[in-house]
Amino acid sequence: MSTLDRLTADLTTALKARDTLRTSTLRQLIGAVRHEEKAGTVARELTEDEVLKVLAREAKKRRESAQIYTDAGAADRAATETAEADVVDEYLPTRLSDDELAALVDAVVADTGASTLKEMGAVMKEATARAAGRADGKALSALVRARLAG
Repeated sequence: MSTLDRLTADLTTALKARDTLRTSTLRQLIGAVRHEEKAGTVARELTEDEVLKVLAREAKKRRESAQIYTDAGAADRAATETAEADVVDEYLPTRLSDDELAALVDAVVADTGASTLKEMGAVMKEATARAAGRADGKALSALVRARLAG
């Protein structure tokens, strides 16, 4: 079952259960995927990886919004954004732990033979491909930079 099919099935379940938070979040996610499908000059069907990228982007938006609301003192809104991000996370692949991420970066640096910051682009390209959406880009970049600088 594709992620989009799962979102649609779970939306039906959430509607029947009268779970307003989940219903609202799933509708937004399906809308974001549909919008992405229609973006550009020709409408197209997204691949599973592209759907996961859209969901990752939506989760990131919600986490950033929650942080902004927290900083502004709007705890109730921050809690809502965090809850929505948690719903989105259920559809994303499990994240790499810090140790797994460090091991991945070490392996990529060793495989590419990179030793200076000038080679960061090549290392990032390979590390991003190997992480396959299971790692935050900022964390990955910071780790690669630390490995190449030190």
